[in-house]
Amino acid sequence: MNRIKEVLDEKGIKQTWLAEQLGKSYNMVNAYVQNRQQPRLEILYDIANILEIDVKDLLKSNKVKI
Repeated sequence: MNRIKEVLDEKGIKQTWLAEQLGKSYNMVNAYVQNRQQPRLEILYDIANILEIDVKDLLKSNKVKI
């Protein structure tokens, strides 16, 4: 699972802009944002670079809090 939607919301960035920057279709970026499809690792790094954040900030932790 990824946090792309949350990061875009926090930064006030639209999916259409991210799609243009990535050279991907809006539908593909929307699938990433809605967690219907997970981007390949290199795409996650591209997204992180475009958004100027650490790639770790795009991922949800797999640790269960007790």
